Amino acid sequence: MERDNTGDIYEKAGLTNQLGFGATPALLVIDMQIGFTSPERSVLAGDFEKEIPVINRLIASARRQGVPVIFTGIEFASDKQTDGGLWVEKIPTLRQLTRGSDLVKIDPRLTIQPSDMMVVKQYASAFFATPLASTLTARGIDTLLVTGCTTSGCVRATVVDAISHGFRPIIVREAVGDRAAGPHHANLLDMDSKYGDVLSLDEVMAYLDKCQH
Repeated sequence: MERDNTGDIYEKAGLTNQLGFGATPALLVIDMQIGFTSPERSVLAGDFEKEIPVINRLIASARRQGVPVIFTGIEFASDKQTDGGLWVEKIPTLRQLTRGSDLVKIDPRLTIQPSDMMVVKQYASAFFATPLASTLTARGIDTLLVTGCTTSGCVRATVVDAISHGFRPIIVREAVGDRAAGPHHANLLDMDSKYGDVLSLDEVMAYLDKCQH
């Protein structure tokens, strides 16, 4: 069997550096909507039974420390999703995420509060055509603790845009998930190498415990 030399190749290319934590974080919970978390109700959904309690632990810790908690969700207008552009042509099953549908609601197993910011988006990245970047800048946020789904889709797109906007993306390994293992692990490797730091829950919890907003 041929040896996997990915680690050697990436190290030679300088793809093993870490950004590290900044001083002022926010916790980002990406697209944990019923349409993505309930396989019995949506063909788009995956099994995130393991990730949901981890995200709730992070939410509780963030709230104790006064760290902002931000949720995102995909939602299209009900008029044939004309605000979805080409993305809903590429993925027609996204059309079920229409305004007013239960599928666009945050999974009730997650502890969202009225004081949490909710970013409604029509494309993969939480930054594209939303006020997220300007809001983070206005609040002095320099670090995004990234959770949610899917690793290969909206998580990755958001992480790429986060570093492009000058925020430090920290992806919590146990708090992100995908529909299939292959894309999940491949994208964790790719994000950790090029766009952010993939860290363990314990590392991120230790960081949050030291934060004071």
